[in-house]
Amino acid sequence: MITHYANLELLTVSIQGVKQFYEKALHLEMTNETTEFIQFRLTPYSTLSFKESYEPIKPAHFAIQVSYQLFTNAVTLLKKSGVFLLAQNEGNPIDEHNGRKNVYFRDCDGNLLELIAHDYIHENKLKGYGKLNALYIREVGFPVKDVGKFRSWLKETFNMKTDEDDDYFNFVIGGTAYAVVVSEKRPWIPIAMKALPPNIKVTLGTPLPLTNQQNFINSGYQFSLVHTPEFQHSFLQDLRLPPVCY
Repeated sequence: MITHYANLELLTVSIQGVKQFYEKALHLEMTNETTEFIQFRLTPYSTLSFKESYEPIKPAHFAIQVSYQLFTNAVTLLKKSGVFLLAQNEGNPIDEHNGRKNVYFRDCDGNLLELIAHDYIHENKLKGYGKLNALYIREVGFPVKDVGKFRSWLKETFNMKTDEDDDYFNFVIGGTAYAVVVSEKRPWIPIAMKALPPNIKVTLGTPLPLTNQQNFINSGYQFSLVHTPEFQHSFLQDLRLPPVCY
């Protein structure tokens, strides 16, 4: 049983650039810094990490779930920090549809970030954290050559689920963690950014004790499992997530 993304590690060509963006613009708490590594606390249960690289960066896509009631506050924070918001429908950076709001922007390495909020989430167990009022890392993008094979591997390895299967774009879900499995031929909206497979390491949290393999590699992506008893399975019910999340 996967409950959440415990950590997402990306590459960067500038630790100082990352520090300026995530600490100064997004106002995240820095928890660790060396000459080649930096980490930020996004929520009490999740972190964002960056490791310095001397190779070109393939931009990643990930989405942060924020409080629906405080979504406007988060967007205002981005604007005040000078973050450029990407245009969506009819040139408006904020898209709102059927109880969902989102906004896209890019960081100093060109990664495509998204703030997303849903009105169905009952924010009684997980409170918005920090100035962004972040709840959890909701989405991480995984462009692959064979969507079906990678989707099936996630299901078999981590007991993740889908509402429906598609060979071009899939949400593969475990708790609050949505793996956005897409064909490399499908660009990321809203700027039609080429979906190149990024070099990322994903740590998935589970409340279950770990007794077997904890590290995995598939399609160039590195995954690890970590025992996170503090993030209980009951949180998913408290959040009133869709049935596919359980």
